[in-house]
Amino acid sequence: MKSIKSRKQRKELFNAPIHKRRKWISAHLEENLLLKYDKRGIPVIKGDTVRVMRGSFKGHEDKVVHVNIRRRQVEIEGMTMTKADNKKIAKPIHASNLMITKLNLTDKWRRNKLESNLSEETKKEIEKEAKEQIKEVKEEEKRKAEEMEEPPVKEPEEPAEKIEETVKKTTEPEKPVEKKTTPKAKPKKEEVEKPKAEKKTTLKKPAEREKTPAKKETVKKTPGKTAKKEKEENK
Repeated sequence: MKSIKSRKQRKELFNAPIHKRRKWISAHLEENLLLKYDKRGIPVIKGDTVRVMRGSFKGHEDKVVHVNIRRRQVEIEGMTMTKADNKKIAKPIHASNLMITKLNLTDKWRRNKLESNLSEETKKEIEKEAKEQIKEVKEEEKRKAEEMEEPPVKEPEEPAEKIEETVKKTTEPEKPVEKKTTPKAKPKKEEVEKPKAEKKTTLKKPAEREKTPAKKETVKKTPGKTAKKEKEENK
């Protein structure tokens, strides 16, 4: 970076290519590693054990799980944060807040870069440590593969007495099962005491009325007076 202006520095930081960003995600080495490799800082990769130097997780030491080059952030095992919906996610942290305590030497390109300008004794130590780490990685991969392909769990064998009982039950003739008759539900009082239907009165048409002969009124006749008696009364 040649410019002193902050706006130009930020512009280069955000518009930088990936190969430059990768170098910027570097952290300081611990004192014993600094003396061994004669280097102050190295880019962090997946598998390095680091210690958090600042923040709420200060003092936490564990392996690096993921390195996000685009955002220049590192994720470490055991460091989580809760979201607003109570979901737990990995807490990202900047590489400048970390210190490398143990290097991942499984990558040959990284070893060649570290071994440059070093004595032969230190080179042999690096190669020996790298072989041990490669063996550990292979053992972990095998263990994970075995866990994924676990054999089906065998059911415990039943004793001979239980087997004989089950055989007897199967050989004995089955008894006819009596069908249970469910009692009919009694009708409710409201349903029983229904109002009686009223008799429908059918009115006859006028034509029908005329056809029906009128009933003769039966008038009781009183014994009439004789004509002579009537004349005498008039006189």
